[in-house]
Amino acid sequence: MRDAVIVQTARTPIGKRNGGLSSVHAVELSARILNALIERAGISADLVDDVHWGNVLSVGQQSGNIGRMAVLAAGWPEHVPGFTIDRQCGSSQQAISTAAATIVSGQADVIVAGGVEMMSSIPMGATAVEGTGKSGGPAVDRYAEELTAPGFFGSFNQGAGAEKIARDWNLSRQQVDEYSVRSHERAAAAQKNGEFDAEIVSIAVGDDVVNSDEGIRPGSTVEKLGTLKTPFLEGGVISAGNASQISDGASAVLMMSSEKAASLGLTPIARVHTAVVTGDDPVKMLTGPIPATALALKRSGLTIAEIDAFEINEAFAPVPLAWQIETGAPDAKLNPAGGAIALGHPLGASGTRLATTLLAYLQRTGGRYGLQSMCEGGGTANATIFERL
Repeated sequence: MRDAVIVQTARTPIGKRNGGLSSVHAVELSARILNALIERAGISADLVDDVHWGNVLSVGQQSGNIGRMAVLAAGWPEHVPGFTIDRQCGSSQQAISTAAATIVSGQADVIVAGGVEMMSSIPMGATAVEGTGKSGGPAVDRYAEELTAPGFFGSFNQGAGAEKIARDWNLSRQQVDEYSVRSHERAAAAQKNGEFDAEIVSIAVGDDVVNSDEGIRPGSTVEKLGTLKTPFLEGGVISAGNASQISDGASAVLMMSSEKAASLGLTPIARVHTAVVTGDDPVKMLTGPIPATALALKRSGLTIAEIDAFEINEAFAPVPLAWQIETGAPDAKLNPAGGAIALGHPLGASGTRLATTLLAYLQRTGGRYGLQSMCEGGGTANATIFERL
C-alpha cells in the first residue's frame, strides 16, 4: 500500500503585526518558501505534481487562488498547478491531509502542502461584507442569526468562545496567564538554543534580513499580563496577553510517496500516520481538538501515552488547557517549544508551521510519534499523527 511521507520542511520567521515581514506581498512570501523548500530538498520544481496552499482571508493580495499565483511567482514550470484551501486556522494542516490522500490514492507522487497569511496587510474581518436581510453579509452572520445560545456572552466570535471554555473548565485568569508566560519562556529558550534555526528560511526585506520569530517576549510575567483588559467579557479572563498573536508568515512541507523518495535518493523525515477532521460545538468554536484527538487515536490504534509530543495550537490559552484536562497529556509534552501565544499565528500558515516545529522536535529528541491539532472557525478541528522515520 502506498504511503505519504514528508521529506523536507521550511518556514519563514513569524513576523509580528507591522513587523519585519509586513511589507512583503503574500504571493512573494509564498514563492520564496516554495523555492527554499525544493532547494533544501535538492529537487527540480518540474517534479512537483501540485501545490496545496492554505489561506484564510482570501481578499486583496491573497485573492485569486494564491496557491497557483505563488507557483507562477516562484518561476516554476507552468504545468505545475496549485489551489487554495480554507479550513480556517487549520487550512495548511488540511493541505497536509489533502496532499497525503492524493498521494496515497495514486493521483500524484510529489506535492507541496503549505500556506500563508499576511495579517498586517489583510486584517481579521477583511472578508466580511455588509449585507441586508437574508441575502447578504458574511456567511457566519447568516448562521449566527439562527443561533439560540443560552448563557452565551452575546457575541458570536472566537474570543467569546474562549471565555466560555474558560468558564466551563473552571480556568482562572491566573491559570491562563501562567500558561501564556510558559509559552513565551519555552519559545525564548528554544530560540536561544537555536532550536528553530533549521526550520527557518531567512527573508531579505530591502536592506534588512528577517531571520527569527519576532513575537517572543522573554520578560513576560503573570503580573504584567494581569493588567491587560479583557475585551470579550467584562471581568473575564481572555486578554491580548493570553491569545495568539496577529502575525505574518508562510510555511510548507514537501510530500511524496516512499517509493518516489527512494527513486530520488531522498530520506523521509516522517510519514503521515493518521489524519482526521471533525466538528464540535460551533458556539464554543475552539473545543474541536478534544474530539479530533480522540478520533485520531482511535483510528491510529495508539494511546495518548505513546505520543512523544503534542502541538495544540494556542489560539487562546484555554484551548490547550481544556484539551490537556480532557486528554491527560503530560505538561512536558505539550507545545514543548512554545506556541502561538509566543510565536504568533499567521492563520493559513499555522498548520504546516506546527508540523515543521513538531517534526524538528521529534528529530532532536528521537521521539517516534507526534500529534498536532488545530481549532478552527465554525467549530471544526484537524488532528494529524506523524511517525518519525
